Amino acid sequence: MPSRPLRIVVLLFPRVTQLDFTGPTQVFSKFPDTELHLAWHSVDPIPTDAGWCIVPTTTLDECPQADVIFVPGGAGAFELFEDLVALDFLRRQALSARWVTSVCTGAFALAAAGLLTGYRATSHWASLRMLEHFGVIPVSERVVRDGNRITGAGVTSGIDFAFTLAAELYGEDEARKIQLAIEYDPEPPFDYGSPSKADPEMVKNIISATEDLRMPAILKAVSLRAV
Repeated sequence: MPSRPLRIVVLLFPRVTQLDFTGPTQVFSKFPDTELHLAWHSVDPIPTDAGWCIVPTTTLDECPQADVIFVPGGAGAFELFEDLVALDFLRRQALSARWVTSVCTGAFALAAAGLLTGYRATSHWASLRMLEHFGVIPVSERVVRDGNRITGAGVTSGIDFAFTLAAELYGEDEARKIQLAIEYDPEPPFDYGSPSKADPEMVKNIISATEDLRMPAILKAVSLRAV
């Protein structure tokens, strides 16, 4: 561990899915001797998908080097494909980061920056197979680690991702203490939280609609990388 505090840098962006961000960062807040930096182009409030805002703590230009770079998901992650400054920020941070991480569709931002090429990774189930277009190996698991890449699947999976990271950084005993502290003991009222448990026709329709919505941006981003 470095002698200074551990630095976790979160790339924020408009229309971020708030739980992709707030779930993991609630766990991060229990990490010992840790700094959390929320980075964007400016420190103006950023609208989330929940209708309220998050305030960045630093700009992309002024953000310190991360030990952990983390990208949450949301519809806005696909708009990052054309944000060359943000993608370059991810590349620069990843060069020296110990861990390069994402939750949900944040994996697509990492992929667009070329940071998941050839890696096994996960994302939200409705978008997962589209990662193949970036040379990523899609894996339908809640948390996937490949080298120093850790990716979480959709939304609530971010909490599991954060505990996985805690165990890697501080050991399983510390991760268990944090789990107990935040009383993470889920008992959902419905056993319907994954495509394997849901109506197959509903799952098929959601995947089709998601791909129709997002594939044009993905194919455009892939074609620009090939130029």
